[in-house]
Amino acid sequence: GKEQDDVVVPTSGGRYDVHLRARQRVAVYWEEEVSEVRRCTWFYKGDKDNKYIPYSESFSEELEEAYMIAVTLDEWKKKLESPNREVIILHNPKLMVHYHPVASSDDWVSTPTEQGRPRTVKRGVENIAVEIPSGEPLQIDHLVFVVHGIGPACDIRFRSIVQCVNDFRNVSLSMLQAHFKKAQEQQQVGRVEFLPVNWHSSLHSTGVDVDLERITLPSINRLRHFINDTILDVFFYNSSTYCQTIVDTVASEMNRLHQLFLQRNPQFRGGVSIAGHSLGSLILFDLLTNQKADPEEDEHRAQGSRSTSAMAGIEGVKEILKKLELSEYCDVFEKEKMDRQALFLCTETNLKEMGIPLGPRMKILHYLSSEREMKVTAELWLHPQSPREIVQCTNLNIQLSQVSANYPQLNYKPTIFFAFGSPIGMFLTVRGVKRIDPNYSLPTCKGFFNIFHPFDPVAYRIEPMIVPDLEFEPMLLPHHKGRKRMHLELKEGLTRMSVDLKNNLLGSLRVAWQSFTRAPVPALEAGSTEAETEAEAGTEKQPDTKAEEPPAAVKEESPLINVGRLNGGNRIDYVLQEKPIESFNEYLFALQGHLCYWESEDTVLLVLKEIYQTQGITLDQPLPGSQ
Repeated sequence: GKEQDDVVVPTSGGRYDVHLRARQRVAVYWEEEVSEVRRCTWFYKGDKDNKYIPYSESFSEELEEAYMIAVTLDEWKKKLESPNREVIILHNPKLMVHYHPVASSDDWVSTPTEQGRPRTVKRGVENIAVEIPSGEPLQIDHLVFVVHGIGPACDIRFRSIVQCVNDFRNVSLSMLQAHFKKAQEQQQVGRVEFLPVNWHSSLHSTGVDVDLERITLPSINRLRHFINDTILDVFFYNSSTYCQTIVDTVASEMNRLHQLFLQRNPQFRGGVSIAGHSLGSLILFDLLTNQKADPEEDEHRAQGSRSTSAMAGIEGVKEILKKLELSEYCDVFEKEKMDRQALFLCTETNLKEMGIPLGPRMKILHYLSSEREMKVTAELWLHPQSPREIVQCTNLNIQLSQVSANYPQLNYKPTIFFAFGSPIGMFLTVRGVKRIDPNYSLPTCKGFFNIFHPFDPVAYRIEPMIVPDLEFEPMLLPHHKGRKRMHLELKEGLTRMSVDLKNNLLGSLRVAWQSFTRAPVPALEAGSTEAETEAEAGTEKQPDTKAEEPPAAVKEESPLINVGRLNGGNRIDYVLQEKPIESFNEYLFALQGHLCYWESEDTVLLVLKEIYQTQGITLDQPLPGSQ
């Protein structure tokens, strides 16, 4: 007995420990108020209650003792009073009732039958319609740390990061059952564990709130308190003093959670990914850009770039000339044995000596100049971690100011980085980064997904910073049920129909006008006239055919766009499909758009798909439109 009372039982997927002797449930990975655990033998339920509620263990013992005496002596009508001065009457083994406490004085109380409808009392758990959940799968395939954004509340219901991540985890379990059923049956898939990382409480426990309170005006008190507690987190992160506190907290907390998780799950062999919402994604992005890769990886990366440039050679020069519409000069450059490196060393005199005319010469020199500027931008981008350093670049005429912070190193290499509703692109632009080098990748993390709602006012894109010369839409996230939302399909259908109607109407008017204005011709020339008419119609139909194509916003995005190595050559920006009610007013649902990710099945399914894809496990059925 005594040894058994000391047992600690892990529950809720190992995120809580139940101490049997103390009857307490304690959170393992985060701070949370200890909750009471009851060993239930007696229950009660009112008319409006949808489940039985257990009595405390001490009062259950009193009820059990009174019940056993009544059964043994066959003496019923026993009356007991609970600690809350509520009355329980044991009429017989099948009829036991619980009356509400009486608010009036003890001297003038009414009889129990006059106190309103009583509650039903039940002994034991037999015939109680309770669905005991089977629990989460024991096998954990992957670990994901989730970092919150500004403020202590993370969604529209002002819930904490712990509660929101609980929702995200629950959605992931349902998505696994719906879309990875075959892999689950073959025991290839267990589950993904999501753990919250909280930095807000550490930041605001530094005493800064007291300093802010001293200078805050007394008017509109609630609004000012809300701003101090949430919006100012953005300014704190741009302060060298508090930025250091934030990045230290996030990195140390993720390292602590990782170590604790491995201690509690020694059999875990999966990878680790990280996800950030809003400002949390920027914190993680800055941390990842300042991680140090292993020397072997750096050498491998350098060898790869050298071999790539060697293979490019003259082919690279041909591509450049083709891009500049100067393919006719390929033979001249090949004759001079000009590779890409030699081309970038060329001056105007060299090109003149090769016999290149002035026009093409100017095109080539302008291209070389712009490429050199981009290379300087890449240098600024690849080395941003200098404390309070202002890098001045005369070629670009920009300043890139970095916040003073020593970024800690993580104890692991993240597999994928997921950003939800992220302002990373905006912050990089404000810092002076005009373009991200297509060859740049995060030192220790190979995957990067930027996921956003179309109406999210805080979210910005990343891909246009890598490919600034090309306009293209973000990847549309497929609906988790395997199709586009009905209102989007209807919208696209109406757009196509209106284009078709417009083209058909214009075509009919054009033919009618031509027949009206055409002069009469002899019958002998009818054949040639018909041919001319067909030729004219053919030339006129050419632009119509183009017009019939749906606009860019409606087209399915082509996966052939090269967006660099930041996500291993794959697409980075992914946009959610708005709900039908959200499409009525973008402004009305803007805030909801920024806080919708925790319960978004489409977001969760993308996260699971990409995580399990690294393990060679795919969805039961590929979703249409997915990469």
